[in-house]
Parts: sequence; C-alpha cells; structure tokens
Amino acid sequence: MRLAELTQAGRNPELPLTLDLDGQSLQLQQWLRVLPGQRYVALAQWQGRAVLAKLLVGDKAQRHYQRELEGAQLLASHALLTPELLAQGFTEGQGGWLLFDYLQGAESLWQAWCARAGEALLSEGQQAVLGQALAAIAQMHAQGLWQSDLHLDNLLRHDGHLYLIDGGGVCVESAGQPLSRERVLENLGVFFAQLPAELEPYLEELLIHYLLVNGEHALPLERLQAEVLKVRRWRLRDYMKKIARDCTLFAAQRGASLLRVVRRERAAELAELLADPDSRLAAGRSLKQGGSATVAQVEVAGRTLVVKRYNIKNLMHWLKRCWRPSRAWHSWREGNRLQLLGIATPTPLAVLERRCCWLRSRAYLITDYCGGQDILTRFAGYQQAAVPQNELLALERLFAALLRERISHGDFKGTNLFWDDAQGAWSLIDLDAMRQHRNARSFAKAYARDRARFLRNWPADSALHQLLDQRLPQVPGTCPN
Repeated sequence: MRLAELTQAGRNPELPLTLDLDGQSLQLQQWLRVLPGQRYVALAQWQGRAVLAKLLVGDKAQRHYQRELEGAQLLASHALLTPELLAQGFTEGQGGWLLFDYLQGAESLWQAWCARAGEALLSEGQQAVLGQALAAIAQMHAQGLWQSDLHLDNLLRHDGHLYLIDGGGVCVESAGQPLSRERVLENLGVFFAQLPAELEPYLEELLIHYLLVNGEHALPLERLQAEVLKVRRWRLRDYMKKIARDCTLFAAQRGASLLRVVRRERAAELAELLADPDSRLAAGRSLKQGGSATVAQVEVAGRTLVVKRYNIKNLMHWLKRCWRPSRAWHSWREGNRLQLLGIATPTPLAVLERRCCWLRSRAYLITDYCGGQDILTRFAGYQQAAVPQNELLALERLFAALLRERISHGDFKGTNLFWDDAQGAWSLIDLDAMRQHRNARSFAKAYARDRARFLRNWPADSALHQLLDQRLPQVPGTCPN
C-alpha cells in the first residue's frame, strides 16, 4: 500500500499491512492511535527491528509532519531523554513518516498512577509517580521547552529511565533559556488539571519536586490554582461535547429515526445488544420492572452489563417527553461527567434513542455492572456499631467531591449508592435527576435536600444516623450544626 491510500482507509485499516515508504518496506502490526484520514500511529517492523511509526496523511500532513519532526529534534538537541528518531521523510502528494525506536515493555506514568489510584491520597507511591513527572517537566522548562499536550501518558518509564514522547506538542520559547514564569504556570496548570481535584490542597507540597530541578521562578500558589481551575473547566466543556459526536473515544450515529452513541473500544462487543436491546432485556436477570423504566442484568462477551430502558407509558407521557432530551441521554451525560471528575459511577457504555421524525420515544442506557452491595445492605450491621473507617472516609470523600463540583444527585436513597471494592469508593447509580449547578444558592438547596434524603435511610435515633450527620460535610446555612 502507498502512504496516500491511508487517507481513505478509515479508522481501522486491516492489519498486518505493508507500506512502501520511498522504496523501503514498513510492516504495520498494531494500531496504537488513529485519527482517520490524518494521523496513524502503529507498532511496526522496519529493517528487522520494532519501531513506533507515526504516519501523517491528508491536507494537513506537511504541517503535522514538520511539527512532529521539530519537536522530536528539540527534545534530543537539549539533552532530554526521548526515543531515538531512526528515520523520517515526506513525499509530496503522499504524506510524511517518522520512525522511532520502540521501547518494548515501557510503562507510562499514567499506567503507574492508575495502579496507585486506590491508595491513600498522596501516598508514598503516588508521590513517587508525580515527583518523577514534575522533575521531568522541570527539566524541559529549564531548557525553554514545554509540551502543550502535557499529561502522564507522554512520560514513559523504560529500563529505569524516564522518556519524554510526543514531539508534536513540544514548543520552544527561548531555546536553552529557562521558560518564563507565565508559561511555566500555564503549563503546570495543564498538568495538575488532569489529576484528581482532591490533590489541590497538596499543590504546594508537590511543587517542591519541580522547584528542586528548576528553581528559576517563584510560583505563586494562587496563580497556579487559578490556571488549574481554568483548564479543568475547559477540559470538562470539551469532553462533554465529545460524548455527543463521532470522535476517537465515541462512535456516534444521529438521525431522524435514531440516536446512538457508544464507547468506540466497546462498539464491536455491543453491536448485537444495540441491534435488539429489548430481547436482551427480556432474557436478562430482571433488576427492576416499573412503568417508567425496565432494568436488567445481561451477559455480553463474558462481561456483566446493565441495560436500562426508559419506557413511554402512554400518549400523554410521550407528548411530555418526545421533544426534550431523554432520561437515558441525561444519565449518559452525567455518568460521563462524573467519570471525568473522578467520582465513581458504573462506566456508561452506550446510549440509544428511538425516534420518529426527530421526536424521541423509547430510550436505552447501557453501563457496566456495579456488583457490590448497596449502602443499606453494607451498613445493615452498623446501626449501633462502628463503621469501617475506610468506607466512612470514602463516603466523606464522595460528599466532599459533590460539594466541590456543585453536583446534586436528586434521589439519594441508599439503593443508589454501591460499594466498589476495586476502587475502594462509593459508586453512584441512577443519575436521571443529577445536575451540576452554576449557581451557588441553587446548589446549596439541592445539596441540603440530598444530604437530608441520604440521612433518612436510617432511623434518626440510631448511632449510624448521628455519626453520618456529624461526619458528612455541610453547606453553611442549610443544615443544623
């Protein structure tokens, strides 16, 4: 295949695939990242060795190729550890390619962080990961470089060394001269915005790792916090747009008769279920049979999933619902919001709306199954006894996160909160009424209702009710002290 043919190859060109690059053969073995018609990143074989191949095609190929090449050269020329660039080239009318040494068995710092995500906040393991990342960022900044797309996946551990990758995002201010304070704050804001918001009280402590390597500037904590907040808001807005359109993360189909969005990596697995969700609901293990919703547990490709169908009860109900976003869509949106914000909830996998001339009818939501116990069952033995500290602390963290993000659940009964052993956290379900508030006053009222409804799960005179009332955070002026 010629390089230009990738432009029409779509999102998943069949592998293995052999490309002719200016007379040399490149055998593609595994896709690592694909931006259809523009960028293809793959594990490949070239001259008998494994390489990471970046292939740039389409109208913007020359610009993207030049940016990738210059970024890789900037890292290497400033003595920053980065995979060796083995070959590169650009052919007019075809596209460009860059072949890097493939670091077999490398682990990204994001993978290392995820392995420690369940540990106590800022544990020794977490500090080691973040400290290593901040030291590498400081090295870049000391050389006048920064990475516009700065995140833990662009830092790779290999044979005891840390490598910087993705030259396409590398920029230079004054080569060899320390980066300006403004640019440092902006770039660190991008980095910290992608970490759990719970770490914000520890920013000053974490900055020590950076300042030990690059102490060129004093970094005002208030300015850094403002940058982090700005980037967090932008990331949330950007992600909430992605969940509604066809992109790298999601496969979307929108039309007058159908809306369907599914996580791309699970699209093939869920294709049969999405084609006929009603029959799978009928055959699955019933969890709820109600007029407004039917819920069942189903097995798909060895995984346990939950399918929830939002029913239309009668003509009047349809007239009320047909013109506005379905409850399935609302739950899809809020589930994805929670996941980006680091608040536990079963992963939303797909949403489906039946439509007639754009007017909505039945709708379906598919999520991962939360197999733990709900809080009523789990706390049943603690009405007058001590609650396990890890579960109590996890509950405090959940409520603190809802406060921080101004999120109200709307139906905080005990059966909507499940213990997730894998995450060591309480997982929220049934997000039909969930809302993120812009107005502090409206949120305070909604949070007070949520908190009161949650406490009503236990008798007011029980030791458990009184303990939770003391421990759970309050909004000033809305709850008794």
